[in-house]
Amino acid sequence: SHHEHEYYAIRNAAALIDISPLFKYRVAGRDATRLVDRVITRDAQSMSIGQVWYTPWCDEHGKVIDDGTIARLDEQLYRWTAADPSLRWLRQNAAGLDVEIEDVSEQVAALAIQGPTAARVLRAAAEADIESLRYFRATHGRIGGVPVDISRTGYTGDLGYEIWVEVERALEMWDALMAAGRPYDITPTGMLALDVARIEAGLILLDVDYVGARKAVIPSQKYSPFEIGLGKLVNLQKAPFIGQQALRREAAAGPARQLVGLDVDWDDLERLHDEAGLPPQLPVTASRVSVPVFRGGSQAGKATSSTWSPTLKKMIALATLESKSAAPGTKLEIEFTVNHERKRVGVTVAKLPFFDPPRKRA
Repeated sequence: SHHEHEYYAIRNAAALIDISPLFKYRVAGRDATRLVDRVITRDAQSMSIGQVWYTPWCDEHGKVIDDGTIARLDEQLYRWTAADPSLRWLRQNAAGLDVEIEDVSEQVAALAIQGPTAARVLRAAAEADIESLRYFRATHGRIGGVPVDISRTGYTGDLGYEIWVEVERALEMWDALMAAGRPYDITPTGMLALDVARIEAGLILLDVDYVGARKAVIPSQKYSPFEIGLGKLVNLQKAPFIGQQALRREAAAGPARQLVGLDVDWDDLERLHDEAGLPPQLPVTASRVSVPVFRGGSQAGKATSSTWSPTLKKMIALATLESKSAAPGTKLEIEFTVNHERKRVGVTVAKLPFFDPPRKRA
């Protein structure tokens, strides 16, 4: 399949991915840091200029609205990315603060270059200090004469960078990167390949692995950061932020559910296909259809994203499970359809991420 070639570019070479559809906000003004700190679960006061943070933000009940990255570009200047429109939420919470929030989604284009040769491509293409750019840091530079911001971030769990540029000059920059990347097997890459990589990296996707709190219809659709693997990003000691009280209570009690990985038992899968007289089929695309996970006779949760991992040579899934079934090594079953019949196949709870190469942070 076509995107298999793209997937291998992410893991073996360099993939160029258009991430411009992200929502992007420019937060500036005397109280910019106060606003960021009021909204996110991490301690913005401790963030330095040139740092980029991945973070969730919550409603007053401690349920995650969305997750994204925030780059501190200057003393009181931030670039905030989100999967869903967030302007109203930011403005609502800026009441009484001296801060300007501008939706720059249409003015700023963003490209991700991801994979083991990504740094080499950028060294060839960019006038910027790529050598000393550390993981989750940002710098300025030029590519093909175009001024850009470059951050060492990405959604693949691999070595990678994201490049921010004004929309009018994005095509020039794309062309410059493609030209510089030719010796490094640079490949334009789309969502299908990205989906496989982000599942291997244990990275969640809004509307697939969780529902944003403001879109949720019933309480069970709302997730706290602790339930979707983002507990490490919650600072309960920092200055007050939205949802802090609720999250303190939850931290004390322990979360009801947890995000985990699942390793699918391939022998079991083969057996089910055998019984139906079929050869086992490797799925060519990642699935975003949620399926029940069982522990004995009762449901223990659901698997939300699953894929064949070409790198790990196994089927893997992201799942939300009740905490008592979430310990690594726990044997469970997931629903699996073979020849239009719903069956169950054995799975083992695994620690996330499935794939975490040292080059990502090196």
